[in-house]
Amino acid sequence: MPTPSTANNSIMTALEQFEATEANLIKLERLWDQMAEMIPTGVTFGENVEYEDRARSFDILLASLPKIGGWKPTATPPDLDGLAQSRLDAMEIDEPSAHVSVERWIEEPGRELRKYRFRLNNMRKALIRDALVGLIDQIDADIRTVRAGVGPDADPRQQIERDVWNAIRERMKQIEVLLGSSVKPARWSDMMRHMHFGYVGDLHDIEAMDWPDVKNTLRKGLYGVNEAVPVQVEDLSALVAARPTGPITTALAWSKIDDQAFERLIFTLISDTPGYENPEWLMQTRAPDKGRDLSVMRVIQDELSGTLRLRVVIQCKHWTSRSVSLSEVSSTKDQMALWPNPRVDVLIIATSGRFTADAVTWIEQHNANGASPRIEMWPESHLERLLAARPAIIAEFGLRGH
Repeated sequence: MPTPSTANNSIMTALEQFEATEANLIKLERLWDQMAEMIPTGVTFGENVEYEDRARSFDILLASLPKIGGWKPTATPPDLDGLAQSRLDAMEIDEPSAHVSVERWIEEPGRELRKYRFRLNNMRKALIRDALVGLIDQIDADIRTVRAGVGPDADPRQQIERDVWNAIRERMKQIEVLLGSSVKPARWSDMMRHMHFGYVGDLHDIEAMDWPDVKNTLRKGLYGVNEAVPVQVEDLSALVAARPTGPITTALAWSKIDDQAFERLIFTLISDTPGYENPEWLMQTRAPDKGRDLSVMRVIQDELSGTLRLRVVIQCKHWTSRSVSLSEVSSTKDQMALWPNPRVDVLIIATSGRFTADAVTWIEQHNANGASPRIEMWPESHLERLLAARPAIIAEFGLRGH
């Protein structure tokens, strides 16, 4: 089967192939359901012209499916006379396993189609991942732009110009194209409805409820929360029986991941930790090292004074060969003053390296003076302590050295 030319290596070209594949898969699934209803439940010999014609169509459609990871379905609907003979043979043997074997043979086409559907969905997720991340980041930025134009104290009943929503609406449509037949997030229609009405109150709902839910659902599907982490041993009891000894290594192999994976690790950390909500990538704040800031709300619960929410911005620096200097800390802090409302309350600099002595002294004095924003240092030693209590993240990103 011909493959798309590398000269036309666009995501839409790839999506067209996925959509054509899914169209044929849907036809196969529907055809199999129809044929399954036509299969007799007992021993019945004789021809069924309608069944035979559908079996021929099944073979043609099956041949059209491309392989996924080197595999595609091969099971075809059973010949009815052959099925009757197999059931008759099973009756003569009169053992449960013989009857089970025949029935499983009958159901094999349906099982293989379900397996193919599963693989197709996973492969589509891998295809759209980068594009979806970019659209999520852009919608985050668009919503902040809308909020900056409206202001924090606008009347909820004030109408926002419809043109303001155009960029967000277009990106939402692009996400719909990427998702295809996948189930959309629960609050998807709520967000579209609020954009349609377009009042300041609708913007509040989008910021507080709709987009956080939509974004969280989309992000959870990005990296396959049910994908297995490779395990090198068949039986864990064998490891225990060997009574292993040796030094306990606390250092993590930061060099095994790249800048993007480091950002995703920090994002995973703040997403899965209680007390943090609405994490997002800030796509328009790429630092000179091409890193992106992360933003999250830190929620502090106090039984006497209520709930306090602090806006936290995290700058990720995947540096393994140099330390974060005083000049870099100072310039990063100055950038925070340029951020629109809500203001930045806490600046975290997370690095897989360390901080220079001058930088540490300056940060400690800055915080002691009560200056804003408060600056927190997350060097490699701090991250290693955080991740020690979260071994699943260590395994997910393959940070153990060998």
